[in-house]
Amino acid sequence: MALVEFKNISKIYKMEEVQVRAVDNVSLSIEKGEFAAISGPSGSGKSTMLNIMGLIDLPSEGTVILDGIDIYKDIKLSGRSSVPLKLDARLTDLRRNFIGFVFQTFNLIPVLNVRENIEIPLHLGNSPACESLKGNEKNEWIDYLIETVGLASWKKHKPSELSGGQRQRVAIARALVTKCPVILADEPTANLDSKNGDQILELMKKLNKELKTTFVFSTHDQKIVGMANHVIQISDGHIVNDIKN
Repeated sequence: MALVEFKNISKIYKMEEVQVRAVDNVSLSIEKGEFAAISGPSGSGKSTMLNIMGLIDLPSEGTVILDGIDIYKDIKLSGRSSVPLKLDARLTDLRRNFIGFVFQTFNLIPVLNVRENIEIPLHLGNSPACESLKGNEKNEWIDYLIETVGLASWKKHKPSELSGGQRQRVAIARALVTKCPVILADEPTANLDSKNGDQILELMKKLNKELKTTFVFSTHDQKIVGMANHVIQISDGHIVNDIKN
């Protein structure tokens, strides 16, 4: 069974009298443990697809299935720009427990140090990690992630004291701390130089293999595309190639 599945997904934006189909009747499936890339030029719809996958954007049409759960089964999507309050709470819970996010702008909290930034998702709800880790196990898990991303000597430093590559390592560890099965990464190397970008990609590939975490990227970086074992190429909101290696 697919971990993530789209069935006939469209996203339509209304601009005055014009309708723009950012994503147009897209169907895809991503299996557990994949290192997948949604690739295409700027404006092709790849970030919109990632946002729909991350339950940030509401699709205009179609079906989103995460780990066997039909997300929008009970509501009519057509014409909606927002979701009912009860469903919104459910989407928040799913995002917290099922999906980790890595953004190109890092989005770290400036007043918190490295360790505190990584730990903070564990205080936002009953994540799988909160439920499975008892006593000192939580601290050991956080320390393991800090060590794994190569920041053991920097764990008391604030984001302003870190390089761009180090900040992205914090963001990756933060995404992993709740033990979510899927990590969505939107252009994670866009604000990094080539050396740091390569190191971040190697780190993500290592974590994909060791932790069996599924990674899905929105990217036009050909290095990410070359490392991916599943490449979904899109153009003008349509899938033009869907290749699994």
